[in-house]
Amino acid sequence: MSAPGAIVAVDYGDKRTGLAACDSMRIAAMPIAVVETTDPEQLLEAIVDAVDDRNAKILVVGLPLHMSGHAGARVAKVRELCDQIRRRIPGIEIIEWDERLTTKAATYLLAEAGIKGKKRKQQIDAVAATLILRSYLKSLEDAGAR
Repeated sequence: MSAPGAIVAVDYGDKRTGLAACDSMRIAAMPIAVVETTDPEQLLEAIVDAVDDRNAKILVVGLPLHMSGHAGARVAKVRELCDQIRRRIPGIEIIEWDERLTTKAATYLLAEAGIKGKKRKQQIDAVAATLILRSYLKSLEDAGAR
């Protein structure tokens, strides 16, 4: 039986975007990069490279819903990014995943690890992407579909 395949996750931000990935057996999710750019083309290239490098067939993109569950202006930006990715990577399955509180949780985890200041700011988005991916993997496990 073949491995289910790697997955890449994205925590999209205006200035910094975190990327995470899991192994092909979908056991371990880990941060892979923080892309610091406001250039949409540069960001797309980094996401495409992350997907290609891991031969991922699934991309999980954090959806920044309000605490009420309603979509705001940021959701439209995320969906536009998803559309751009689909045009660049035909056939990729894009999963929009609720990312509420992942940045707060990432901040807490980094603080607990003793990572402060600028170093925390540089890592927070990749850790948030990792939490998004872990949540998605947990849902697959719960559904028996890992």
